[in-house]
Amino acid sequence: MILAFLNQKGGVGKTTLAVHVAAALARNGARVLLIDADPQGSALDWAACRTADPLFPVIGFPKPKLHKEVPAHIPHYEYIIIDGPPRVNELARSAIMAADWVVIPVQPSPYDVWAAKDIVDLIREATTYRETLKSVFVINRRIVNTAIGRDVAEALAGYDIPVLATHIGQRVAFAESAANGSTVLEDDPGSLASKEILALAEELLGRKTKQEAAT
Repeated sequence: MILAFLNQKGGVGKTTLAVHVAAALARNGARVLLIDADPQGSALDWAACRTADPLFPVIGFPKPKLHKEVPAHIPHYEYIIIDGPPRVNELARSAIMAADWVVIPVQPSPYDVWAAKDIVDLIREATTYRETLKSVFVINRRIVNTAIGRDVAEALAGYDIPVLATHIGQRVAFAESAANGSTVLEDDPGSLASKEILALAEELLGRKTKQEAAT
């Protein structure tokens, strides 16, 4: 399974989710590869800060031929996670063409809802070549105890792409773990942040299972 985390709007927590979903999968014994396809190299920076043993390998490949390189890794990993670029370009197109699922992180603001149109258009364009390509929205950095996450989910419904039921809260723990090349799953396994990440990974795998059962 190849998951690409993409959004043309920067600052939506794309790398945080990519790293943590990869960690959640590796935590269960799966062979996971994280590909940093963002020219900023945030996932590589995270790996470089790490002092503990690696949970999974992280490689950098911010090039438009990504979709041609990924197949060589498929036999060696159960899951390949792609941390995509923060804008719509040829590299984003290549990441989409490499993926089975595109996960679109969206912050709970109308600006993020409006900005999602560009990546949605790119995904729709790609489905003319890859009919099996799937995509989902995930609401990230939701402010706890507010209704804005629900409101944004309703606004995203206009794009005809499912919105995951799991929302990830705006939590300092994510930034603190990133600074150490760690994850909330390692730093505080019983925290709300960890529970949200595990629920997100479980929901993504559940959708994969349903898709396989339907084919």
